[in-house]
Amino acid sequence: MTIAETAEALRRLHADPELLQVVNVWDVATGRAVAALPGTRAIATASHSIAAAFGYPDGEQIPVELMLDMAGRIARAVDVPVSADLEAGYGDAGETVRRAVGEGIVGANLEDQLKPLAESVAAVEAAVAAAEAEGVPFALNARTDAFVHGRDRGRDVWIADAIERGRAYLDAGATTVFVPGNFGEDVVVELVAGLGEQRVSLIGLPDIPAPARLQELGVARLSYGPYPQRVVLAELQDLASYLYDGGTLPRDIRPRG
Repeated sequence: MTIAETAEALRRLHADPELLQVVNVWDVATGRAVAALPGTRAIATASHSIAAAFGYPDGEQIPVELMLDMAGRIARAVDVPVSADLEAGYGDAGETVRRAVGEGIVGANLEDQLKPLAESVAAVEAAVAAAEAEGVPFALNARTDAFVHGRDRGRDVWIADAIERGRAYLDAGATTVFVPGNFGEDVVVELVAGLGEQRVSLIGLPDIPAPARLQELGVARLSYGPYPQRVVLAELQDLASYLYDGGTLPRDIRPRG
């Protein structure tokens, strides 16, 4: 498929009534391992995890060149659409998306960091316009940090803010609205009612309903952020401790993905 066809396929996956689950990866090895699974229809990178792999803290501390290079390597190594976590756009959302498209990326997260709404909308518009200029129907997952940075304002206030911001991002051309946070079904219902079915994107955390229920509620997408990397690193530490204690490698190690 061409990059435009791949991008269109990713947008259809967001519009499909079946919940799109994307397991976040951080290098070519993890990308290939996840892409090889029968249930994988698309994958997403995790900015926190890629930054950590290079020794940088999260929060746009990694040079954008490194982030885009790794995302591109992943995209070229797999046969499914790849959405990249581009944080807040690294100072220029339009240019960063343009460069991401050049790396074969067909979708992205773009966070607002609770900046003034007009500024955040302008960033979404710039990202969408940049992809359109490249002829790619980009799947922009516009993230609002209304819960992450604003939950101390009270439940009703942050939900109203998330819906207001989300609607503005959808009007500006975003495909979906990503509202990360650990909250229950009642909040999910309000977000879907305010933003529309197949428009809400969430992160899988303990209080978030199970995938089957999210699909029933009309959620479009579920991702997992840095948590897959944390699970893998914990398993690595457990293995190393076991080996240090005199254990041996198991005989049933699976081949590389």
